[in-house]
Amino acid sequence: MSLPVVAIVGRPNVGKSSLLNGLARQRISIVEPTAGVTRDRVSAIVDLDDRYFEMVDTGGYGIEDQDNLTEHVEGQIRIAIEQADLVVFVVDIREGVTPLDKQVAKMLRRPELKVLLVANKADSPGLDHTRGEFYKLGFGEPITVSAEHGRNRQLLVERILAELAVSEHQKPEETVMKLAVVGKRNVGKSTFINSLAGEERVIVSEVPGTTRDAVDVRFEKDGRQFIAIDTAGVRKKSKMTQNSIEYYSYTRATLSVQRADVVLFFIDALEPVSQVDKRLARFIADEYKPCIIVINKWDLAVGQVGTEEFEEYLDKTLPGLSYAPISFISASEGKKIKALVDLAQHLYKQSQTKISTSRLNKALEAISAQRAPSARRKVGLPRIYYGTQVAAGPPTLLLFVNNPSAIDENYQRYVVNRLREMLPFSEVPIRLLLRHHREGQEDV
Repeated sequence: MSLPVVAIVGRPNVGKSSLLNGLARQRISIVEPTAGVTRDRVSAIVDLDDRYFEMVDTGGYGIEDQDNLTEHVEGQIRIAIEQADLVVFVVDIREGVTPLDKQVAKMLRRPELKVLLVANKADSPGLDHTRGEFYKLGFGEPITVSAEHGRNRQLLVERILAELAVSEHQKPEETVMKLAVVGKRNVGKSTFINSLAGEERVIVSEVPGTTRDAVDVRFEKDGRQFIAIDTAGVRKKSKMTQNSIEYYSYTRATLSVQRADVVLFFIDALEPVSQVDKRLARFIADEYKPCIIVINKWDLAVGQVGTEEFEEYLDKTLPGLSYAPISFISASEGKKIKALVDLAQHLYKQSQTKISTSRLNKALEAISAQRAPSARRKVGLPRIYYGTQVAAGPPTLLLFVNNPSAIDENYQRYVVNRLREMLPFSEVPIRLLLRHHREGQEDV
């Protein structure tokens, strides 16, 4: 059974994103004083007193978008309203009823639609007396709240739960895997997300930087639930200021990589690998995330370059992700989308695999016999005594040695690459930890 849906609707800058973040008790939507920051439908599963529902933040109705995306933003708002079991209509108590508030109210006047009117930015009780003005919108007495300061949050929670009549036993379906979709701007990430979802879940535009938030999109495959995280396109750091929307978007993109099970790293088949791509690749590798390098728009590149030639090019330009499989797709035509999700599941299974200590040590013995670590001045001859797997996701191997500082990075890379060949971790990152063997004896 799907969860009830609550859509947050209102004109720009009334505090919709702050309200979502406050109810979810986490920073889901970007909160910024610039009007029009939110464009897509940004959703989160909210747990209130062990009752669950999906809350959806929307863009500001009536915004004059600087990239001419107003029609797309309002289209997303209408979809949110149509899918909602309850609409939270947010107004600004300090500014009173505005013409745009009246337009939103007109859009929400439907016999079958439940609407809860919320007057936000009532930071103190002294502002509550002005709420009577909002009766003219036709949705009864508004609840006065301050999303920023949490004032009357519990009252709003009780009203939402009462309107939804949510059962304590109705919990979200377990998610099999989270996929972070990352890449530079205008590489086709949102088109791919919509293809997965089977609807226009996020705005697709040729305007670079259309997506700003990290948008969780739930989709179903073979009867199981997945989450795909659409992220903002990354650009050069030199073009971002610390307080800009793009800075927050980049931060959300990196956080999405960190919470993902598998990363889909999108690269434009028609563009050379850029410094932005290389920086993203390093970040993914440093986070030890299973990764698929997704070459999008391949339908437009066919005939210009072959897959083997392109793979060789990527090996040279993105050596830190040499273990990552490469998938050639066309998101706009929906080609090889399902196969890509299947491959992601395969990588996730690899990353969660656990091996026995005896199997690992047989591999380490073979590796040492083939090429032992070189002796270094002052530190003596390095030696690996034994190893054990201490974690999965990523596979984390702890090696006990006579001197951790004597085993240099080159030899560690060699060991990791050989372990990939010998163990069931051929396409995922391996984290290698070194510890003095005497510490291991003390632990036993």
